[in-house]
Amino acid sequence: MAEKDRLQTIEVALNNELRERDFYLKHAEKTRNEVGKAMFLQIADEELEHYERLKELHDKWSKEEKWPETVPLKVKNTNIKDVLLNVLKKVEAKPESDADDLEAIRTAVDFEFKAEAFYKKLLGQVSDPKEKEFFSLLCQIEREHALSLQEAEEFLTDPEAYYRTKERHGLDGM
Repeated sequence: MAEKDRLQTIEVALNNELRERDFYLKHAEKTRNEVGKAMFLQIADEELEHYERLKELHDKWSKEEKWPETVPLKVKNTNIKDVLLNVLKKVEAKPESDADDLEAIRTAVDFEFKAEAFYKKLLGQVSDPKEKEFFSLLCQIEREHALSLQEAEEFLTDPEAYYRTKERHGLDGM
């Protein structure tokens, strides 16, 4: 992939990260559901961090016309799995949710899988080890977001099945 094309893909990624962050903040504000609110806020924070790293990368790359050597391109790993577990420890009953909450979670899952595919495509088009590492991490984080959101959806639609799966009860009493 040509340098110019690679830089344009970073611009697409920047726009996607901001759009997704706005979506999460909007739905965190709207939902009455503690699980959804916590998940949306956590992912919004992480999308902002992705945006900031991508912006640093874009600015440096534009100036130097190559992959930068000095920009801190590490992105924190996600702790989104812990968000659901922590909220569940605090709530005593199934949190209230409505069709809008579930639709927002399903839309978010779609966003995250598309972001993962986008970064995976970029990963396949670069050869520099630093670029590969950076896009690989973003790809993994977006996948973790999607999977965690799917868990939240499962919890909200069928909490009993969610707990059965997570607690791994067997028929043999173990």
